[in-house]
Amino acid sequence: MSLTQRIAFIGSGNMTEALVHGLLEAGLAGVEQLSATDTNPERCALMRDRYRIRTGATNRDAAAGSEAVVLSVEPQVLDGVLDEISPVVGGGTLVISVAAGYPIARVAGRLKAARRIVRAMPNTPSSVLAGVTAFAPGAEATGSDLDTVRMLFGSVGTVVQVEERLLDAVTGLSGSGPAYVYVAIEALADGGVKQGLPRAVAEMLAAQTLLGAARMVLETGEHPGRLKDRVTSPGGTTIAGLHELERGRLRATLISAVEAATKRSQDLGMA
Repeated sequence: MSLTQRIAFIGSGNMTEALVHGLLEAGLAGVEQLSATDTNPERCALMRDRYRIRTGATNRDAAAGSEAVVLSVEPQVLDGVLDEISPVVGGGTLVISVAAGYPIARVAGRLKAARRIVRAMPNTPSSVLAGVTAFAPGAEATGSDLDTVRMLFGSVGTVVQVEERLLDAVTGLSGSGPAYVYVAIEALADGGVKQGLPRAVAEMLAAQTLLGAARMVLETGEHPGRLKDRVTSPGGTTIAGLHELERGRLRATLISAVEAATKRSQDLGMA
């Protein structure tokens, strides 16, 4: 099964590149179906030269020539983009927004004729086809639209459907979460370096450890706490390390990070 629509990506940043790469790599779309725009000519040139898709058209022209439009710009500039494409986006166009914090109702308010709207939150590991995307459909999105969304984001990782009210929390957890993990990898590697490991070895060990642990959670279906207990021998090295994590309030700090990012996503939606 493949996509049949012409898809316009408004904005040619890293997420658009990941999605274009994923679609082409999976054979879900051909280059003739895809187009992308961007205010940066260098990004347009990269998408054209690397992926052979159409670029350079105005946002309005790109949207007018497509059955699906992916809004892949920062939420702070989305109002202007929507006003620009509103005259050419009708009820037959599927509109997919990946702008953090920007609610479906606000998209619909500016695209007066649009009916089929979906809001999605992918994350940056999509660029290595290991992302996770949560999406929420608007009231008039069809079953076929949801299939399109699943194929589009499924080309770069895992996809899950949620209620729109939960997407800010998704943003705080999986949208911002890679940054938290990078900090953890860096800190673990620094700990290894402090104990005498070469930097490159320490970074590899830290990154592979997090990757392996994540796979254990996903593939076994076990609760993370139970998997933790399997590593933790009585009176051993791991419990000594875990004691220090508890002393530093690691868990509480991570919970607070998700909470703060969620709140910021909510604020962006009201700006």
